[in-house]
Amino acid sequence: MADRPNVVLFDVLETLIDLDPLALRLEEVGQPATILEPWFLRFQRDAMALTLAGDTAPFDALARESLRTETKYTLSERDIEYVVEGFSTLPTFDDAAPALKKISEAGVSVGCLTVNSPERTRRFLEGAGLSGFVDYIVTSQDAGVWKPHPEIYRFAAKRLGTPIERLALVAVHAWDCHGAKRAGARSGWCARLECQPGDVFLPADVTGSNLVEVADKLMSLH
Repeated sequence: MADRPNVVLFDVLETLIDLDPLALRLEEVGQPATILEPWFLRFQRDAMALTLAGDTAPFDALARESLRTETKYTLSERDIEYVVEGFSTLPTFDDAAPALKKISEAGVSVGCLTVNSPERTRRFLEGAGLSGFVDYIVTSQDAGVWKPHPEIYRFAAKRLGTPIERLALVAVHAWDCHGAKRAGARSGWCARLECQPGDVFLPADVTGSNLVEVADKLMSLH
């Protein structure tokens, strides 16, 4: 059985944060709410493509460019900025705060490992009342690569001064947990988004239907 981690990092977008309210901002600038999912998928794909090509992938610039492309360049720059700024105002899922609190109160360090910018991540944590549970923020901007490149997990372990095998990532994306495992870290997968992790990814060390269940299981490792 895997050892109990001494640092647990949470993915942010779609794991702690609910993206659905961005659909309202899209409607407010004249776009259908249904464009949210393809926009976010294009955003992720383009960022991963730049990482694979050996380039940096700046969050804000990519969010704007992918939105321009997905809307066929029909939005003004002001409208694009309004939608992208919504990332800082999104709510958390109901299981986010209890899961972070449970790990923090167990004496284990808690952090966020995210592709969002450090500034937006800090504003989100403060606005959501989560900053008191979070000891560290590590972003793709810090590491120079996007998840699931192995280097971002190794960078996080080095930055936080922990052996990578004692670091765990919690996410609702099986591909993110796979990346952490491939880099030598532990992982906890939450089924809220994908329902099943699929056979093409390495299995997570623990799984659960919500973040609290995942946190419980991580803290139960010996």
